[in-house]
Amino acid sequence: MSKLNDYRQKLKTLVDWKPYLRKNSGLPGPRGNLELAAAVAEIASEQQIEEFLSIPMEQAPENTPDVFLVFCGVVSLGTLIAQGDYKNFTRLRAYASDPRWRIREAVAIALQTVGDQDMKTLLKEMKKWIKGGWYEKRAVAAALAEPRLLKENQIVLQVLQIFDQITTEIEAAEDNKNEAFKVLRQSMGYCWSVAVAALPETGKPMMAKWLNGRNKDICWIMKENLKKNRLIRMDTDWVNACNVRLEKLQ
Repeated sequence: MSKLNDYRQKLKTLVDWKPYLRKNSGLPGPRGNLELAAAVAEIASEQQIEEFLSIPMEQAPENTPDVFLVFCGVVSLGTLIAQGDYKNFTRLRAYASDPRWRIREAVAIALQTVGDQDMKTLLKEMKKWIKGGWYEKRAVAAALAEPRLLKENQIVLQVLQIFDQITTEIEAAEDNKNEAFKVLRQSMGYCWSVAVAALPETGKPMMAKWLNGRNKDICWIMKENLKKNRLIRMDTDWVNACNVRLEKLQ
């Protein structure tokens, strides 16, 4: 029996899930219990989700068992949206700018749950989110840079276009010392590689156009992507040529 199924069966025997979730959260620690959160998201009632989301921030600081409860609530919003309750996109978007990084990760996981069911709906929503702040753009990037969602060429093309738009805005940024900007930059340091590996013929020239050396943040993003094994396996010669090009511009 899988961990996910074990957790699912255990939760079904409990009246109050909160003590069990706290105890098995994995927090404080480097990694929250993602399998348990996935089980919660599958079977939690709307009432339970609301209970988790009602925990105030001061009661659920980062790296605590209580933040795991909020994490589970946010991930569960993805399940509700995937089931057609699209009004929860608005609630989920608000959490994209949460100061707690685990809650921001929960947003990306929730969005991927939506994508598992309906990529067209997810992409339509993501094109709204990228008009928001740096944290919202980061949620878009982190959600879409997931290989399991990038199986159809038309989907990958749209994701590449979204990453291109985000990169354009990074290049034009005047507030690159902002913490939210730094978080987005970090994510973009791998996102391009995922999309390019999914559709190399289209992705390689779209990424290569950013190897122009004009902007330090863009150079850093491109260098980080070129380190990724998925790109090296895809086309070692192309990666080497890109690195040479970047070095000449420095």
